[in-house]
Amino acid sequence: QVQLVESGGGLVAPGGSLRLSCTGSGFTFSNYFMHWYRQAPGKERELVASISSGGNSRKYADSVKGRFTISRENAKNTVYLQMNSLKPEDTAAYFCKADAGGSYQYWGQGTQVTVSS
Repeated sequence: QVQLVESGGGLVAPGGSLRLSCTGSGFTFSNYFMHWYRQAPGKERELVASISSGGNSRKYADSVKGRFTISRENAKNTVYLQMNSLKPEDTAAYFCKADAGGSYQYWGQGTQVTVSS
């Protein structure tokens, strides 16, 4: 049974930091690209960051470049999103996605991040 479980969300003041984690099971984690998406109320889900299966290639949305860092530990089947200098507009539900193409794509249930004073 495939599972992706996110954690680490919460309420943080503007300028603060959070680290999200996403742990996978039921599939060969190290074979999958991993992505973080977010979705704010009333908006479409957007891609925030991506990392290749081996971790040597990363991409970021322009809105988070220089503030967010995606990383992974394949030995722990876990991908991370370190979020620094958080802004109110970063408020959203954050989802991880495992992607090996075709039908081999899995989503987590999401974790809420709220940036507010």
